[in-house]
Amino acid sequence: MPAPFLCARGSSRGVDLAAGAGDGMGMAIDLETAARAAAAALQAGRGTAADCTTLGWHRAVAGDHAEAAKLFERALQLNPREVEAMVGLAGLHRAAGRLRDAALRCDAAIAAAPGYAEAWLERAYVMAAGGVMDEAKRCYAEVLARAPGHPAAHAGLGAIAARDGEAEAGRVHARAALAADPANIPALSALATIELEAGAAQTARDLAEPALARLGAPSPERMELLHVLGDACHRLRDAAAAHKAYVRAKADFAALHAATFAGRPPHRDFIDGITTQLTALDCSPWPAPAPPGSPQPIFVLGYPRSGNTLLENVLASLPGTAAIEEIPTLREADLAFLAEPDGLAQLSRLDDAGLAPYRHAYWQRAGQAMGRDPAGVMLIDMDPLKSIRLPLIARLFPDAKVLLVRRDPRDVVWSCFRTSFALTNAAMDFTTLEGAARHYDALMRLTEAALAKLPLAVHEVPYHRMVQDFDATTQGICRFIGLDWTEELKRFDRTARARGVSTASARQVRRGLYDGTRQWEPYAAYLEPVMPILAPWIEKLGYAG
Repeated sequence: MPAPFLCARGSSRGVDLAAGAGDGMGMAIDLETAARAAAAALQAGRGTAADCTTLGWHRAVAGDHAEAAKLFERALQLNPREVEAMVGLAGLHRAAGRLRDAALRCDAAIAAAPGYAEAWLERAYVMAAGGVMDEAKRCYAEVLARAPGHPAAHAGLGAIAARDGEAEAGRVHARAALAADPANIPALSALATIELEAGAAQTARDLAEPALARLGAPSPERMELLHVLGDACHRLRDAAAAHKAYVRAKADFAALHAATFAGRPPHRDFIDGITTQLTALDCSPWPAPAPPGSPQPIFVLGYPRSGNTLLENVLASLPGTAAIEEIPTLREADLAFLAEPDGLAQLSRLDDAGLAPYRHAYWQRAGQAMGRDPAGVMLIDMDPLKSIRLPLIARLFPDAKVLLVRRDPRDVVWSCFRTSFALTNAAMDFTTLEGAARHYDALMRLTEAALAKLPLAVHEVPYHRMVQDFDATTQGICRFIGLDWTEELKRFDRTARARGVSTASARQVRRGLYDGTRQWEPYAAYLEPVMPILAPWIEKLGYAG
C-alpha cells in the first residue's frame, strides 16, 4: 500500500502560508510562490528555518531529494524544533526505504509537537510501509483526533480496511476522504479494491481508468491504481489490458526508485556471488550438532509468490506454534557472512562459541517480532528470500526443519511481475519479466547448490498438491515437523484474519483454499521471451507436462 510521498503535504504546507501582512486577508499562497520568497530570503542572508523548510518541500516535490535533505537539515540547525523539517526528512527516509530512520524522525517531531497532525500522518505512512498495520491505523486515528475529516488519514484507513477485507469500513473511510478531496487517488484505489474483492471487476475498472487519465507522472498513487486496474482487467479476462497496466505500474516503480538503485548491480548478482562461494566451500566439517536443548525453528522458504504465506498460516493454525513473516531474523549473520566476499569461509571456521552470538541475535529478533519470549513454542519463520540464507541456516541451526515450497516457474515469475511489492533489494529485479526470470533462475541455482552441499533437513511442498490434495499434503508436512495434524489446519483463513497478514498475499490467503495454478496461461505470449531461462526449471520441477 504505497503512501503518498511529499507532493500532497508539500502542497498543504504551501496553502498554510499566509500572503503577508499587507493584504490583511490571510490569503493562502501556493508552494511555488512561497519557495521563490524563501529562496530570495536565503540568498539575501536573512533566511530562517521556515524558509529552509519551505524550499526543502519545494525541492522534494520536484524530486530533488538530495537537495531537499540538505535544506531540511539546515532548517534543523537553525531551529532544532522545526517539526515540518523533521517530517520532511522522515518522508525522504521512507521513500528511500530507510524506515527506522523515518520512524525516529517522526517520533522526534511528535515529541516536539504532539498536536501536529502531519507528524502522525507521516508516522502512519512509515508504519504501513513496514507492514505494521495496527500501528499505522492507530497513527491515522491520531491524525483524525487532531484534524477531523483529514482526507489523507481517511484514505489511509480505507486502504488498510480494503486490504484486510473490511469492505464496509473501507467504504466509509474512502468516501469520507473523497468528500473532502474528490481527486484523492488512494481513496479511489481503496474503493476500486473493495469492488474488485466483491466481484465487481468492471466497477473497479470504471473507477480506475478515469482517475488514471488525470495522472500524468509516475507516483506511488498512480502505481498502486495501475495495479488495481491490472487486477480488474485480469478478472475480466482482458489479458492485453491487464498486461499493459502491470507494465506501466512496474515502470512507475522503477522510475520512483531509480535514484535509490542507481549504480547498484541487480540483486541476482548478489545471489550469484553466494552461489560461487558455496560451490567452492568445503562443507565436510558440517554439521556440528546444535547445543543440547537449543530450540530449532521451522523455516518456510521457496520463492516469492509460491504459496509461502498460505503454508505459514496453515501451520500457524496448529496449537503450540507461532509464526512470523518476512522478518530479518538473520540480519547480524547476513552482515557478517553474506556481505563479505569470503564470508561463508569465515562462517565455516567458527566453533560453537563463535556461532552463539548469531544464534542469540536470531532469537532476539524473533522475540521482538512476536512481542514475547519465543521459548516454549514452535517458531514458524516464513520468508521466501531466506532461501538465499540456506548456508546460514545450515550452520546456525543444523537441526532445523526446512519446508521448501515449489510452484510452476511460469506462475511464480508472472505473479512476481504483476504484484505490487514493498521496496526491497529484490524489488527492482521484478520490474520486468526478464529481470524476474533471471532473479528466479539465480535463486533456484543457489537453492540447488545448497541442497546438494549442505546438511539440511528439507521437505519439498509442491503448491499444486497443497491446494488440490490439502489433507494428504499437510499430513505429510506435520509428520516431517513432528506435530500432530488437526482439522484446524483447514481453517487457516480464520487464522489469517485473526493474526493479520502483511505480505503481498494477504487477499489470497483470506479467501481460503483455492486453486491458483496455471494463472500464467493467458499471458503465455508475454512470457515467451523468458522461456529459455525458465524451461530448465519447468522441466526439473515437473511442470513440463
